[in-house]
Amino acid sequence: MAKLAAEDRFSGVVLLSHRGRTVLSRSYGMADREKGVHNHEGVAFNLSSAGKPFGAVAILQLAQRGRLRLSDTVGTHLKGFPAGIADKVTIHHLLSGISGLNTPEEDLRRVFHSREEVREFYEKWARQAEPVGPPGTPTDHAGAEVAIPALIVEAVTGTTYWDYVEEHIFKRCGMTGTGFYTRPQWLTDPHIAHSYMRQADGTRVDAVRNLDKGSPDPLQLGKNPARSFIDFPGDGGFATAPDLVRFAHALSDGTVLDRPYAELLTAAKIPLAPQGGGLRAAGSTTADAAFTTYMMPVSLIDGQWLNGRAGVNPGSLASWNIYPDSGWVGVVLGNHDDAPFQEIIEHEIRAILGTT
Repeated sequence: MAKLAAEDRFSGVVLLSHRGRTVLSRSYGMADREKGVHNHEGVAFNLSSAGKPFGAVAILQLAQRGRLRLSDTVGTHLKGFPAGIADKVTIHHLLSGISGLNTPEEDLRRVFHSREEVREFYEKWARQAEPVGPPGTPTDHAGAEVAIPALIVEAVTGTTYWDYVEEHIFKRCGMTGTGFYTRPQWLTDPHIAHSYMRQADGTRVDAVRNLDKGSPDPLQLGKNPARSFIDFPGDGGFATAPDLVRFAHALSDGTVLDRPYAELLTAAKIPLAPQGGGLRAAGSTTADAAFTTYMMPVSLIDGQWLNGRAGVNPGSLASWNIYPDSGWVGVVLGNHDDAPFQEIIEHEIRAILGTT
């Protein structure tokens, strides 16, 4: 990591914890170049898809309290969806990534100006989802599979998804540096890392200070994560590396979920491709088997389980892996493009599991 940082190929934080004890913690680069703020353990990074498990935990909390059932269909809690979705797609389908739904088109150029505007837009966006196959068809956590469970959390609890997760997950776990921060907070709070996007001319720009700039990456063409006033319900957020370790341990000690529901969260569901279904696509650490779970893919590597979730936004990357058989947790958080993300995760896996 030090070599990558010296080559300007990584800026961020890496942390390894073993049974609650920090074994390695290193920080590189700048959280805010304009203000001269360095990255450190207390800096929160944009999570992108790595924040999706929080939504699954919220659903399971409500299930264990009897507020909903995983077999409930969308129409049990939400109105206005067509019958093919309302009557046939269940919460289990959504969380497992087998709803058969698509991801509606997004307006990546739109700049949002309030929480209410974001929430209203994505509620309408979720309702634009259409079936691309019958329920049970793998769709790799399509956007609707993230947004609809968040709407169900809101319908059942009567509060916003953001407020529910911050109160019942972040606060309960002691995740004091984690939250669904707004763009004004991102601009002014020194403990939130700015995301630096690579441009077509080779320069990097601060996403939050340059809303007119977007990513040239064909997979995220034109996107700037700071245009959204707050990450849409069910996705994203910001977290520090120690907080993600706290969350990992909270899953195993009953802090956020009773043990049966914690096991249900990470239990293997639907088989994935041999390399881990996107967790380590095209990587060199071959999984013996890989499965979907509720928003946290799980792999079996040399007889050991690995639960993990990664996310990438223009100018940021995030990965946190839980190794339940040995008690390790690994976190990688970054705030500029160009990092060899897959290679970094591969090094972590090999170091902890002793694979070659």
